[in-house]
Amino acid sequence: MDLGISGLNALVLGSSQGLGFSCAKALAEAGARVVVNGRDQKKAEAAATSIGHGAAAVAGDVSDPEGRARIVEEARALTGPISILVTNAGGPPPGPLETHGHDVWLKALESNMLSAIDMVRLVLPGMRDAGFGRIVNVTSFTVREPYPNMGLATGVRAGLTGAMASLAREVAAEGITVNNLLPGLMDTGALKRVYDAQAARENITPEAAKTRMADSVPMKRLGEADDFGPVCAFLCSRHAGYMTGQNITVDGGLVRALL
Repeated sequence: MDLGISGLNALVLGSSQGLGFSCAKALAEAGARVVVNGRDQKKAEAAATSIGHGAAAVAGDVSDPEGRARIVEEARALTGPISILVTNAGGPPPGPLETHGHDVWLKALESNMLSAIDMVRLVLPGMRDAGFGRIVNVTSFTVREPYPNMGLATGVRAGLTGAMASLAREVAAEGITVNNLLPGLMDTGALKRVYDAQAARENITPEAAKTRMADSVPMKRLGEADDFGPVCAFLCSRHAGYMTGQNITVDGGLVRALL
């Protein structure tokens, strides 16, 4: 299917590995000119090379407020105006709510809520000028169904979800859509930290904790990065032009909410 985004410029944050990489790869395969972002320049460049299709790389840490503007400026210098923005950042640490101090909460807010809001603010003027824009925020299934020991991640991502729900209605008439993509239990490094922590608390092996997680999913497997990227590309496509303010869960049926 032609997604109608060939030649458009896409900046995918946190895309040197994992789910962000899958999003960048799917967008590039759909014809978008992709800028890969990651904290490590060599890893970002290697990811861009692996993706091919003319993908470029810009290193930078989205949790650094001063670095965010530089990431956008360098991406524009490489490709031109940004029509597609995918926000993504490594999740906060798991654990019971009372184990996270004030400084940990502030760091999580900066990395997983304020960074996305700031990056969106930086690209919106160009999208408005073009009369077209696609914003996709990678959050978590826990926004729809809270998960034990994930209160920190759920709290800050719920805040981002609320902000983006408002933004979606503010820019809907300008050809700009704003949606969130909610991964379930995906077999990534971020999930490994969660089941490793569970294994340590419960004195079981990490493999046992991982297997238990997979068994909790109706499809009886953890999600893979390639389950995720194509959904991201569709939300960025012209075919999704009448979808905005939505939370799309990619979870193998894990979330049991009716709506």
